[in-house]
Order: sequence, then C-alpha cells, then structure tokens
Amino acid sequence: MQDMVRNVSRSQDEIANDSAVTMAAQAGQLELNVMTPIITHSILESVSVLSNFLPVFQKKCVEGITVSRECCKDYLERNSSMATFLVPKIGYVRAGEVAKEAMRRRKSVVEIALERKLITKKEVKDLFDPKHLMPNKR
Repeated sequence: MQDMVRNVSRSQDEIANDSAVTMAAQAGQLELNVMTPIITHSILESVSVLSNFLPVFQKKCVEGITVSRECCKDYLERNSSMATFLVPKIGYVRAGEVAKEAMRRRKSVVEIALERKLITKKEVKDLFDPKHLMPNKR
C-alpha cells in the first residue's frame, strides 16, 4: 500500500514538474529568463525519478512479453487502412467504400473486395504481399 501511495505521489510530482516548466517558460522574458533555475530544477528532478523508474518498469511490465503473430496478422488484415493498397486497382472512391463497409461489417478489406468481385484472389496475393506492404530499408 505504501508503494502505491508513493507511486501516485511521484506521478503527481512529474505532472507538477511539467506544469512548472511550461509556466516558467511562458513567464520568461526573451534571453533573460529569470525562471531558468526552476526550469532546470524541475527537469533534473523528473529525469532522476524517471531514470530510476525505467528499470523497474522493464522488469515488471516489459520482460516476458511475447508476440502473437496470429493476433497481429488479424489486426493487420482487419485494419481499414489496408484499403489504400486497393486504390491503384479500383480507385479512391471504391476503396473508401470498401473500407467503410469492412469497418461496418467487421470484416477485412480483402473479404469485402472479393465479395464485391472488385479483385481476384491472384490480385490479392500481389496487392497484399507483405513484401510490398513495407518499404525495403537498405
């Protein structure tokens, strides 16, 4: 319980430091910012607290997280932005209609496009090939 109270207090301190820096920066006059000491103190205090927090956060929250490839694939396929890849083939307006219908019916853009016979299965493989979806950074 004490840890929870201490953590809430620390998060409030970080919010207060952020507000202090914001207001001090606004109150300063040109190059002669008399608020520099409070800005410096608040930033250094926040950096100290956050640098102590990050290893704990990593150990208790980040370590052990694994990727569910199926879940990520499902999110990708059901994302309405995938309609963007249909634009060269069916046009902007139709792709927008497909995206809206996919969201409304909770189906993938590909499923809707195939149902409407706007593209063939072969075109799906070409348009939605993962190699083409992300730019090659070399």
